[in-house]
Amino acid sequence: MLGRIWAITRKEFVMMLRDRGTLMLILFIPLIQLVLFAYAIHMDVKHIPMVVADQSIDQASRSYLDDMVRSDYFDNVLNVSSQSQVMDAIDRGQAKLGIVIPTDFAKQVAGHDASVLLFVDGSDPFTTQSAYNAASVIAQEHNIHLVLNDLGRSSLNSSNVLLLPFTAHIQILYNPDLKDLWFLIPGMIAMLLQTQTIALTALAVVREREVGTIEQILVTPIRPVELMLGKTLPNLMVAIINLFMIVAIGTLGFGVPFQGNFLLFFCLVLLYVFSGLGLGLLISSISQNQRQAQQLSMMIMFIGLIISGFVFPHYSMPPLLQWISYIFPLTAFIPVSRGIFMKGIGLQFLSNQVLVLVVYDVLILFFASRLFRQTLD
Repeated sequence: MLGRIWAITRKEFVMMLRDRGTLMLILFIPLIQLVLFAYAIHMDVKHIPMVVADQSIDQASRSYLDDMVRSDYFDNVLNVSSQSQVMDAIDRGQAKLGIVIPTDFAKQVAGHDASVLLFVDGSDPFTTQSAYNAASVIAQEHNIHLVLNDLGRSSLNSSNVLLLPFTAHIQILYNPDLKDLWFLIPGMIAMLLQTQTIALTALAVVREREVGTIEQILVTPIRPVELMLGKTLPNLMVAIINLFMIVAIGTLGFGVPFQGNFLLFFCLVLLYVFSGLGLGLLISSISQNQRQAQQLSMMIMFIGLIISGFVFPHYSMPPLLQWISYIFPLTAFIPVSRGIFMKGIGLQFLSNQVLVLVVYDVLILFFASRLFRQTLD
């Protein structure tokens, strides 16, 4: 019995060593996962991009903003002049926190009657909690500092000391009640569509090669690009059907409001779905067998899920990882899905993401067809 077991074991080792590509994937996937978890996942989010409308521009306002930046929780990435421009920057995704400081802020602080308005982007669960908590704590600490300074002045009326110098009014946009499903459903739509589209086409070409039907296709006058499109379109129809089902369940079943233009959302989903199908075809074209294609698909879907911004904020990752994340269409589509679904914004706020998806579609089809041709040669 032991001899028979050893014979089968030896055969499996030989087959595993012959398929070096799959073996390397199996060995390196855990290493890649460890690195991603170490660099991409941060439960305590810091360096949140902040837009500031400082209408006072005095020592008091600068002191408060310096405290915000010194905390390492916020980075002042943009300065504007009005509240509408603050909202515009948040809608565009340039900032996750907006601060509006009124005119004569220093005078109001001296009279213990000042107020600051803060807007938090409520479309991102981790950012919302971190920004809200950090902004509240910084405001309290800054108030304590101002009160202690006032206590050192003998000329100050003691009744005024009991009043806080200023109040920070924090408003959470788009999801004021912090409902979990409102955060999850738009991102889940993007994630599920990518998972399905890659899975639909990842085995398309390699299956033809393994069962031997690729030779029958080769004798026809079809071109590689035409073959790629032919294998993509049926799966595109399946993905569209699933889109309607997912949106219907999310809005009607779970009560998540859809704030934007559905026609615009549908057109951008087509761009996104086509990119996922193309990525699956690329995987199928470079894989030697179905097992290798499945391993590559799982690795790409996992990496995309971690570094795309679906769960953990994209801006909190190292710059190199942020650039790498744009290899996956999910990175560009998550702001589109959350922006249209939760914020109700239009195409003018999503031009960069749409451009990325268009370029991605063209490149992925080009490389998939070229690699398919090289594989046949």
